[in-house]
Amino acid sequence: MEREPGHPRRWQILGVLVFSLLVVVLDNTILNVALKTIADPVKGLGATQGELEWAINSYTLVFAGLLFTFGVIGDRTGRKRMLMIGMVLFALASLAGAYAQDPMQLIAARAFMGVGGAAIMPATLAIISNVFPPAERGKAIGVWAGGVGLAVAIGPITGGLLIEHFWWGSIFLVNLPIVAVGMVLIALAVPESRDPRPSRLDPIGVLLSVIGLVALTYGIIRGGELATVADVEVLGPVLLGAAVLAAFVWYERRIDHPAFDVTYFRDARFSTAVGMIGIVFFAMMGAMFFLVFHLQIVLGYSALQAGALMIPFAAAQLVFAPLSQRLTARFGGRRTATASMVVVAATLAAYALVDTGTPVVALEVLFFVQGAAMATIMPPATTAIMEALPREKAGVGSAMSNTVRQVAGALGVALLGSLLSATYRDGITPALAGLPEELRHEAGESLPGTMAVAGSLGERGAALVGPAVRAFLDGMHVTALVAAVIALAGAGVALRWLPGRQAPATGAGREEEKEPAVV
Repeated sequence: MEREPGHPRRWQILGVLVFSLLVVVLDNTILNVALKTIADPVKGLGATQGELEWAINSYTLVFAGLLFTFGVIGDRTGRKRMLMIGMVLFALASLAGAYAQDPMQLIAARAFMGVGGAAIMPATLAIISNVFPPAERGKAIGVWAGGVGLAVAIGPITGGLLIEHFWWGSIFLVNLPIVAVGMVLIALAVPESRDPRPSRLDPIGVLLSVIGLVALTYGIIRGGELATVADVEVLGPVLLGAAVLAAFVWYERRIDHPAFDVTYFRDARFSTAVGMIGIVFFAMMGAMFFLVFHLQIVLGYSALQAGALMIPFAAAQLVFAPLSQRLTARFGGRRTATASMVVVAATLAAYALVDTGTPVVALEVLFFVQGAAMATIMPPATTAIMEALPREKAGVGSAMSNTVRQVAGALGVALLGSLLSATYRDGITPALAGLPEELRHEAGESLPGTMAVAGSLGERGAALVGPAVRAFLDGMHVTALVAAVIALAGAGVALRWLPGRQAPATGAGREEEKEPAVV
């Protein structure tokens, strides 16, 4: 059979898709830098740590819950069309988020952003799989992942500049010009494509997945707020979420048009690659949550300075992501992924040694090494997922990859954020004994809460700063070690189950059955 050439303008199309993806990734990295300001009752919305977690997770859960539906709809009605719709929805939600008047409005706007993001993300990967031949697909996905790294680099700096010169809502308004330019480029350069034999929609499966994930995450976050797992407000949602997710798996295995086809996990390469992505993002998002507060509150850097300090992490991804396929080809997927996961675990464990006297250069080295290790895992894992499926199901494959990424990130923020909250609360409680009850509750909520109360008490409040910093560092150290153990478990999974150099040609072996590049 003659080798498939791919679309003649495929590299231009890839550039447009990477630019379009910037709006989704940029928004999340900008938000991380702005968390301290949003928590400020004067300059921001006075959000608690739980509300900040929900500002992140409301987006993530809606995004993850709708990815499969929008992946199927895009395969069915046209991926370019779905990409354009997602850009419009994201712009409208960004406008609403910019002018939110309280934390609940912000959380709602972020959830609506998740709807737009769920339409954008799977369409980009699906179009890449559609216009690139199998021989170039891994390289293209590496460039796509490098573009994500570029957005991670741009986001903190952009967010820091906006926070220093404008109000916090400007971090969402920056999305609007990106959307406008992106839509023009998409209209001019990206071809339409769709699945000639599309799957039917699965609204029951989507509903079960969203309910299960929201209930489980709510219970985890509530456990961190209450500093216990025995309360009915914690156990109830967690058990409900677990039961609904179990019902979701049972249901998906018994219908002929599942939103999430669990039978794909019978492919060892597919299931292990999904596990790698999940573990990496679980550990990364949980770690980023505490690093933002460490840089801005403990070390006293501004939002702009904190954003600049995160550049090595993003730069490493930008450099190493496109090179990851070479490493995999030379050493094999098993060795590359195992070594990378061990390095990720080591960097996370190193955060347990960080304190107020740690040189900034040491942090920069840790950020760079962690980013480089992650960059050598993500593109090969994403390629393995996409190649395990027929190309006409590219939207579903992209949705699977990104669903696991987002759900794992949400659980990382929820679980590790809750662990940080509980440990912090235990450490700061003795120092708050002399405060009135209402102030004691506010100061014990989180590090920003303690610092806000300390600032309102003047000289009397200065005595709280030292214990607050110590309690936060203790919480950060415990959280970092737990994240490191999880990453190390991921290395064991890769070593045991990930195929070596000889990868199964599941996706490439069915080329003769696949759709034309464009329709």
